[in-house]
Amino acid sequence: METKSAILKRKSCRKYIEKSLDHETVKAILEAGMAAPSAINRQPWEFYIIKNKEVQKTLKDAMPYSKYNSDLLIVVAGNLLKEIFIKSQEFFVEDCSAAIENMLIRATDLGVASCWTAVYPDEKRMDSVRTILNIKKSIIPFAIVHFGYSDEELVERTKYNEKKIHVIN
Repeated sequence: METKSAILKRKSCRKYIEKSLDHETVKAILEAGMAAPSAINRQPWEFYIIKNKEVQKTLKDAMPYSKYNSDLLIVVAGNLLKEIFIKSQEFFVEDCSAAIENMLIRATDLGVASCWTAVYPDEKRMDSVRTILNIKKSIIPFAIVHFGYSDEELVERTKYNEKKIHVIN
């Protein structure tokens, strides 16, 4: 699939069929995430691969918008110990966002459906994920991303809107 096609076909999926992702597919998605740009190449991301259905259920129940029947969850988190300025700024938000977008596009390219659900900056959600996964305080749970197969065929569509473009000459 061409890059443009994968970008235009990518959309959030909330209903998945019962079909497991194989190891190579998951690895390809993670490789794409780790290829993302990051501030001063600090790569503050951490990826928690949740295959265990009981842990998935606990996570899904703790989140208000994450109760989808996906095969796999990946919790993307920011490691504050890898931040440029630990106490003054948090660039993990941009870095983790870039990683997730790469993962979503690569998943689409591989025929895998996905849905990005937010954890950060909601303190209650972050605390829930930290508790469920036993994550250290220096790791900020940023998002839960669902991956699986959809029975819906993805078609290219655009959200291009000229009214959102402002040219300054």
